[in-house]
Amino acid sequence: MFGLIFTSFAQNKIAGFSGDEPAKLIKYYPNPATTAINFEFIRGYGKAFNLQFYNFMGKKVLEVNSPSQLTNLSLNSFYRGVYIFRLSDKNGKIIDSGKFQVVK
Repeated sequence: MFGLIFTSFAQNKIAGFSGDEPAKLIKYYPNPATTAINFEFIRGYGKAFNLQFYNFMGKKVLEVNSPSQLTNLSLNSFYRGVYIFRLSDKNGKIIDSGKFQVVK
């Protein structure tokens, strides 16, 4: 006789607490944004950090060296679309990244 095998696809780990994914260093809001967006360090702030912003085609559109703990970025020169940011340490290692949308 054939036995039935049941497989559970449920996640047993809670995201952010499993140790598999690194915790975010920076939060950004509002997302989507219209005129400005804030980047706020929630832990591990260092003056040697570097924030780089890329459009969806991969072209670097802005770089902020030594951002403050709360950085307000004006979006006046940004076109509507999706942008990627990278947070790097002084050695150039990417330590956080994310994407946000500009709607105008």
